[in-house]
Amino acid sequence: MDKKEAKEHIGTLRRLQEKDPEFYEFLKEHDKELLEFDEEDLDDDAQTDAEEDEEETDADIVEHSDGEAAKEEEPLRNVITSDMVDSWCNEILDGQKLGAVRSLLRAFRSACHYGDDSGDDPTAKFSTMSSSVFNKIMLFVLNEMDGILRGLLKLPPSGGKKEMITNIMTTRRWKNYSNLVKSYLGNSLHVLNQMTDNEMIAFMLRRLKYSSIFFAAFPALLRKYIKVALHFWGTGSSALPVVSFLFLRDSSIRLGSDCLDDCIRGMYKAYVLNCHFVNSTKLQHIQFLSNCLTELLRVDIPLAYQHAFVYIRQLAMVLKEALSCPTKKKKTKTKGKDEPSSSKKEKGREAPSSSAKKETFRKVYQWKYINCLELWTGVVCAYSSEADLRPLAYPLTQIITGVTRLVPSACYFPLRLRCVRMLNRISASTGTFIPVSLLLLDILDMKELRIPPTGVGKAIDMFSVLKVSKSTLKTRAFQEACIFSVVEELIEHLAHWSYSIAFSELSFVPSVRLRNFCKSTKVERFRREVRHLIHQIEANSNFINKRRATILLSPNDPAAESFLEDEKKLGTSPLSQYAATLRQRAQERMGALTESSVLFGDSSSKFGN
Repeated sequence: MDKKEAKEHIGTLRRLQEKDPEFYEFLKEHDKELLEFDEEDLDDDAQTDAEEDEEETDADIVEHSDGEAAKEEEPLRNVITSDMVDSWCNEILDGQKLGAVRSLLRAFRSACHYGDDSGDDPTAKFSTMSSSVFNKIMLFVLNEMDGILRGLLKLPPSGGKKEMITNIMTTRRWKNYSNLVKSYLGNSLHVLNQMTDNEMIAFMLRRLKYSSIFFAAFPALLRKYIKVALHFWGTGSSALPVVSFLFLRDSSIRLGSDCLDDCIRGMYKAYVLNCHFVNSTKLQHIQFLSNCLTELLRVDIPLAYQHAFVYIRQLAMVLKEALSCPTKKKKTKTKGKDEPSSSKKEKGREAPSSSAKKETFRKVYQWKYINCLELWTGVVCAYSSEADLRPLAYPLTQIITGVTRLVPSACYFPLRLRCVRMLNRISASTGTFIPVSLLLLDILDMKELRIPPTGVGKAIDMFSVLKVSKSTLKTRAFQEACIFSVVEELIEHLAHWSYSIAFSELSFVPSVRLRNFCKSTKVERFRREVRHLIHQIEANSNFINKRRATILLSPNDPAAESFLEDEKKLGTSPLSQYAATLRQRAQERMGALTESSVLFGDSSSKFGN
């Protein structure tokens, strides 16, 4: 239908409405598309048809012409000049003419496929360009195309939800312009896979984030974009991981649970892949990935619970396998002539049991497993006030406690220390008492801390290792790190409960065992450190007992929860003040481990990061 016939059709409908309004209402109810005839769409369709005719004419010239003039015009037709791009951009900015939009998207396709190994597409209308024209096309399309497409589809200039796209997918406008949207997103994905410059990739993702709503109509494209963004998030450098995360988060907010499911699974998988090997430098990147995944779970808390439950259960199953693995049995003497054959059978049974147990321990006592515990600890602590995620604190605490007691060896003290810190975080965020002091006091009972050191040794960064060698256990540096860490974590635990009305009772057992340690150790500096801790515990007990003597409360009285609430806000208890001092000392000790670069010249006596 040309423009003239269409106008006659519009006039006929108007006359019909005047002469026979009842029949017009019948058509409006049963054939709505016949009456919704938009003159603006008519103009666009007319341009589209004219442009298609022009394309067919050009194709016919290329296929059938055999003269020299046609041969000379072919390369000129394929070259995109700066003037052509400027004219398209001006036409679009002036009135968003559809012909210019289509021409610019064809040029954008050529730019995205520029330099491909397969060469330029011989059927493309445009195929070659200079680097300046390439930059001009890419910048204009990435900056303006989202607004152009929204204008054509009559959508809000920004934002929107998945339902907005699903509602217009049955309209005539979407049928006319969906190919433009798909062309823009598909070609952008192609060039993202080809780029190697992090800044260019970050710029593209930053611009494509505004068009994430259109992925609701193209699920296959959405999955490919998620895969690409996850790769950049897990392996990128500079600002690229942040931009990739913002792209994934924005897409999840706009597109709902379908996109969020894929993002959570993909991000958790990428996090696990980055946790196999850890050093002091990579720990920062792992912490960044953990923070991103924690933030993404905020988008839909009930859905976050479902994923967290599944992954925490997987960790529990691995630990259960390690705990249930049969231990090596002691050899028993047998009498009679069958003794050799019996001992051979017993040896045959013992070897696989020992090997299998060692293998299951490795599944737990490795960076991948511990970092997963760190991740879900952070999630539970961040959303401890959410009714959906708070119940996960109990199973997670049970798993961490089981990991701590799995192999009671001094070699794994750094791993146990990390587990204790996780428990302290869960206890502080949820307000639930966890008997952390028992785990720490068991470390003080290790015989390695009671014997004199055989050497000084190197300072140990407890955060970058899970296990130390047997030779390291006998060094002075390791023993000091153990004692200082136990004291600091025990203070953190007790300081959190230093305002509890039951502090005297819960600190009784730790005080007794600390006194026993002072009697058994022969190292004066350890004895002095622990005695100072005992003195602070006693001072805090006196502080609590004086306040308890002025009130009359039964143990199950709800008013006990608000006991010393004002003092807690001010941090006036002896243990709270001592804990602040020890935190400062711990920061100075960690800072000393990173000060390794010597400065020459006037400041040669100083060390810098």
